[in-house]
Amino acid sequence: MDTIITILFIFLLICAVAASIAKDSLVCIVLFSAYSLVMAIIWIVMESPDLAITEAAVGAGVTGILFYATLKRIDQIDMQAGTKEITTTRKLRK
Repeated sequence: MDTIITILFIFLLICAVAASIAKDSLVCIVLFSAYSLVMAIIWIVMESPDLAITEAAVGAGVTGILFYATLKRIDQIDMQAGTKEITTTRKLRK
């Protein structure tokens, strides 16, 4: 049981670091959702199903959808404004 939790925590750390250094916003959203799903699995392993359900529903589900919808909305606004290059919505750092 301890090895499973250790592996999950290592994967959790990898997701957190990768999400913080990713240059693409969509990749950040996917990594954040993966982080939330791994956290939900950790809550299940630690025998706390109420927190697991909440983490899966809010962290991976609702928040991921809201981030994606916001990203799409910002891209539409940029296209309507007539920008020819990709702004900070797709690339956070150059």
